[in-house]
Amino acid sequence: MTYVIQAPAVVAVPVAGTDASFPVRRIYCVGRNYLEHIREMKESDERDPPFFFQKPRDSLVLSGQSLPYPPATDDFQFEVELVVAIGKAGRAVSKEQALDHIFGYAVGFDMTRRDRQRESGKKGLPWEIGKSFDASAPCGQLHPVSEVGHIRQGRIFVSVNGQAKQDSVIEKMIWTVPEIVSNLSHLYDLGEGDLIYTGTPAGVAPVLPGDRLLGRVDGLSDLEITIGDRR
Repeated sequence: MTYVIQAPAVVAVPVAGTDASFPVRRIYCVGRNYLEHIREMKESDERDPPFFFQKPRDSLVLSGQSLPYPPATDDFQFEVELVVAIGKAGRAVSKEQALDHIFGYAVGFDMTRRDRQRESGKKGLPWEIGKSFDASAPCGQLHPVSEVGHIRQGRIFVSVNGQAKQDSVIEKMIWTVPEIVSNLSHLYDLGEGDLIYTGTPAGVAPVLPGDRLLGRVDGLSDLEITIGDRR
């Protein structure tokens, strides 16, 4: 039997107001970066620093698309997040220089198989099965810093079928964007095309096939996703 290995398609996020797109290199996520979310999950000490995990770059889903309900879960949840797009490579970047490495910002969802994540946590296993699966990283249009500046404050919000679920402000992040970029760059070499999902506030909840999600961060394009049928 002959196997043919195909090269992966280019994965990119549209840049708002242009015909350009932002090719994605890696997707990083910050865990436990809002105090109220730490409290609702009851998973860690409030003094613990946030940590990083990754999703496959081809788990990206664009705004307006349908996201299939994944297999191996009965508790599929959303987490709305501010997404940072890296436009300049760097290593061991200081907090003072971190903003110079940012291309722009977007709204994202860190979709989670919560039951699988909790099972893994109880067993001391990695989170991949709960976090790093197909179509788990919806992302809205990117807005360049040259157009919107740096997102330091503002409402972060998600509704399901028109009903508000998560509703908070960016200012409540435990780690600020410069701190996130700097800390991550001391663990990995940052590259052009990296996306960083910066953590979620309280209010996460399950979704079902047919549900419509709308995510919003002040100053950015909305992220709209429909949950499709079970695979």
